[in-house]
Amino acid sequence: MTGLQEPLEATLRRLADERADADRRYHGALTALDSAVLTVPELPETAPPYDERQIAPLNSAWDIGVVAPTGRGFKARLAAFVWAIVAPMFQKQLTFNSTLVDHINRNAAAHRETRHAIDSLLAVARAEAAYLRAYHSHLIVYLQQITAYVDTKDRETAGRALIVNAAVNALGEDLAKRLESMRAREQRFDGRVADLTAAHDELRTLIGVVQQATLTLKREMERVPHAGTLDVKVANAPDLKVGAPSAFFPALDAYKYVGFEDQFRGSQDTIRERLRSYLPYFDGATDVLDVGCGRGEFLDLLRQKGVTARGLDLNHEMVEVCRARGLDVAEGDAVGYLEGVPDASLGGLFAAQVVEHLQPAYLLRFLELACHKLKPGAPIVLETLNPACWTAFFDSFIRDITHVWPLHPDTLRYLVLASGFSSARIEYRSPVAPEDRLQPAAASGAETELVEAFNANVEKLNARMFTFLDYAIAGRR
Repeated sequence: MTGLQEPLEATLRRLADERADADRRYHGALTALDSAVLTVPELPETAPPYDERQIAPLNSAWDIGVVAPTGRGFKARLAAFVWAIVAPMFQKQLTFNSTLVDHINRNAAAHRETRHAIDSLLAVARAEAAYLRAYHSHLIVYLQQITAYVDTKDRETAGRALIVNAAVNALGEDLAKRLESMRAREQRFDGRVADLTAAHDELRTLIGVVQQATLTLKREMERVPHAGTLDVKVANAPDLKVGAPSAFFPALDAYKYVGFEDQFRGSQDTIRERLRSYLPYFDGATDVLDVGCGRGEFLDLLRQKGVTARGLDLNHEMVEVCRARGLDVAEGDAVGYLEGVPDASLGGLFAAQVVEHLQPAYLLRFLELACHKLKPGAPIVLETLNPACWTAFFDSFIRDITHVWPLHPDTLRYLVLASGFSSARIEYRSPVAPEDRLQPAAASGAETELVEAFNANVEKLNARMFTFLDYAIAGRR
């Protein structure tokens, strides 16, 4: 059995090993915690008191009592003479004594306050140390009780687990039987699917043959003389002649449209970077045709990747711009050019922002010829504006006066498939920036219901107006 279907015995053994490992880690951590219980350090009882025994005598004896002599006579004059000599020394001594006594008195008060602060700090430290030790002790006792508490829960759970295990085993046996039955049915079903797949492949081959024959027959009918204007009798309109579609509408002055591309579509570097994501479709291809190559941005990318390619454009100035860079570009319309290309000779076909310039009849002819001229399995990529996005339609499609027909993504995909291509999928591109979309409102209080309705309408409008500006149909011959 695989790891996703572990036997019950192995599961129980694994769970028991995990539990034993957890128990070892738990008891190891508890032992380490027990050995780390805080020990209250020995702190001094109190700081020794400040010696103040000599402060009172100093306050009394600092004034030495020196007084200048007075009186008349020889002795008085002699004493005055001596006093004039010794008086400065006595005055200096008196000043020193005064300063020293004042300093001692001031520091005595500071020492008393310091001793009081030390005593208070020692009391707080003793109390905190005792509290921490008591807390550690209570914590260890609490953790020791967890094991017993969990064990009682485990015993209760184990009883229930036995019942559940029995039910699970019975259910497992029933599921195993059902699985065997389903495997047998699956084998029978696979056999039937294989038969249907083989029949589907045969039918697909036959449809391909019929489709190819139909396309070949249609093409051969178009080569009938005077096919330029076939006389077809239509009910209620016997004189109506249905002619082959014209190659294109009257073109603008070539130089004007080159300027239009530069101003509104973007610079060559911008377009080149936007088209770079299409390169993987043409990996390993050769002889790729870029229809409506314009200024040759995609041809530049193919040349850098080593893919041989050529371009085609109606605009003479566009063609000259490409040829000036050494690109292989022909001047002409797509249908006329493809009609002269051998069948199954192109390794890929690319057309960016082209199909919206074509009349419907011309577009159908272009797709049909593309199917004939591409090699089996060769890619076709058609990029165009997305008219399902109102922003793209009103801001880009109607700006260019050479745009003829907007093509809904589902419509173009259908036309590609109907023209004989084996696959075609829609790839949406260039999403509208979030800041350019409608923004929802924030709900609050009684306005919640109204705001929710408003936001729902915003989402609907965003889905119509602000989705993707472009899309591409990526198909295979």
